[in-house]
Amino acid sequence: MFLENTVNHKEQFGWIEVICGSMFSGKTEELIRRLKRAQFAKQNVEIFKPAVDTRYDEEMVVSHDANEIRSTPVPAASNIRLLADGCDVVGIDEAQFFDDEIVSVCNDLANRGIRVVVAGLDMDFKGNPFGPMPNLMATAEYVTKVHAVCTRTGNLAQYSYRKAVNDDLVFLGETEEYEPLSRAAYYKAMHQEKVRRMNVKDAEELKPNLKEKNA
Repeated sequence: MFLENTVNHKEQFGWIEVICGSMFSGKTEELIRRLKRAQFAKQNVEIFKPAVDTRYDEEMVVSHDANEIRSTPVPAASNIRLLADGCDVVGIDEAQFFDDEIVSVCNDLANRGIRVVVAGLDMDFKGNPFGPMPNLMATAEYVTKVHAVCTRTGNLAQYSYRKAVNDDLVFLGETEEYEPLSRAAYYKAMHQEKVRRMNVKDAEELKPNLKEKNA
């Protein structure tokens, strides 16, 4: 359960909140909501995102529905530790794209009394835990898992199905490249993709034999 206040205000330690889910589930929207509330309360807030994420804007953190908040792009997690001095709240978007040091960075900040709010994909397009997210979720005080709506069944979606033909783990995209799917729809789509690739492979292997026959 997520609470936005602490009971013991004399405690000097901060905490970690993780917002996770599939693409189009509202992770960044929820991150921005929490950070703007903190700004409204006159707290010193800094937001960071991986420099590789330039889909909407090089500096702004932008949700899919165009809600935005200014951020600092950083190439590595260690930069956040250096830039977060004097902060009450630190927000981190697209945490799955950071190196594994992001886990120790978040814990160091929380131990310094900072509230750390992290958003990221919990699974990659293959349905596997994504980068440092499992360890972040394990060490966080609060974990909020949000869901998209499956584009094929209308049920809750927790998988990010990649429509584009690209096997790179890090591949930025939007609705043209990805769609949120439920477990059943994702399993069916992955099975169809596997069959399609097998058929393509078989066709490629037959080409040399056809050329020899026609020669």
